[in-house]
Amino acid sequence: MNTSTDKQGNKGKALWKKPAVYLLLPLLGAGTALLGDHWLSSSEASTPIAIAQTASPSAPTQPIAQAPSRSSAVLSSSDPNFIVNAVERVGPAVVRINSSRTVKTRRPEIFNDPFFRQFFGNAPTGPSTRVERGTGSGFIIQADGLILTNAHVVDGADTVTVTLKDQREYKGKVLGADPLTDVAVVKVEATSLPTVNLGNSDQLRPGEWAIAIGNPLGLDNSVTVGIISATGRSSSQIQAPDKRVSFIQTDAAINPGNSGGPLLNQQGEVIGMNTAIIGGAQGLGFAIPINKAQQISSQLIATGKASHPYLGIRMTTLTPELKKQINSDPEAGINVKEDSGVLVYRVMRGSPAAQAGLKPGDVIQKVNGQSVKTADDVQQAVERSSVGGNLQVEFKRNGQMQTLAVRPGAFPTQTAQSE
Repeated sequence: MNTSTDKQGNKGKALWKKPAVYLLLPLLGAGTALLGDHWLSSSEASTPIAIAQTASPSAPTQPIAQAPSRSSAVLSSSDPNFIVNAVERVGPAVVRINSSRTVKTRRPEIFNDPFFRQFFGNAPTGPSTRVERGTGSGFIIQADGLILTNAHVVDGADTVTVTLKDQREYKGKVLGADPLTDVAVVKVEATSLPTVNLGNSDQLRPGEWAIAIGNPLGLDNSVTVGIISATGRSSSQIQAPDKRVSFIQTDAAINPGNSGGPLLNQQGEVIGMNTAIIGGAQGLGFAIPINKAQQISSQLIATGKASHPYLGIRMTTLTPELKKQINSDPEAGINVKEDSGVLVYRVMRGSPAAQAGLKPGDVIQKVNGQSVKTADDVQQAVERSSVGGNLQVEFKRNGQMQTLAVRPGAFPTQTAQSE
């Protein structure tokens, strides 16, 4: 999983921006994460994809309901077959999602060069097309055909096909997808489908069992087991700064094709959605907490899109070492006096932060009365707020403590960002 890096010519400049930079939205030009799925071209090698499709205009309005409680006894790790029981219970509700999209490519400009044509003749004119195919996983949350998966699994798809473990196959429709959390909802026309039970990801503790089910590398219904390695991993920590999720870390093996599949606890309840890996690492898989996935998917089902509060600043966690680098950089244009806090180093023009009066060089100390030590703390505080609400931001400017009321706006669309 790679993030965008500074160009070689800028290595000697603004080094302070590299190690701890955390991009609060919008993230203009941020690199996308290498997530656990990929598109496969019909004629070329696979290429990673991690940008979600825009929401479908039509979506039902019913909220997500918890799956019915199990009638059987609660599974327990005291049962030597608790993993088997969990897999047998959940496996039928785990699906494979195949998607395809048509991509148009234009003829390279070099083919228009007379010198080139002199030696190689006239090349075909007009755009060419190719079909890219991808595969991922998902799980059924309602018996009438509502399925959760990753947004990047269905990114830009022209067609979506859902296959159950018993080989029943349905045409799927993307009700909505949210690129910021990588959550998507797919609907199939069916009834009485098997469903999963949803757990509570807020109660997870490192060391608990973790069971992953999915379709890695075309190997359907594969099961891997590990533990919850950590919770609350920020998107910057896992090298995916364009996401707004505090991830679950697990050492249960996750591979391309597992994306969108469930991560279970020892009771067989879904506590996460497998979504990301770090390339070249072992035992480092990441899942979206199911509570967050539920929150986003409920919005996608109701309106076809998810709303995210937005301030419009770029910031980084301040340290004494970073302060020294900034103050010694003549191009930074900022003189930092504090050794800790969250440094605002850019304010987007016309953003809620700009309208409220925040400026580059401000060092945020508290949000709504709560101390913040890292950029992730600020992002989480913003995420917990609401669009149009009020955030009291306490910060130091030139060594003096000040307070501003900032009203978060709605995260701008791709079109708005490009304007």
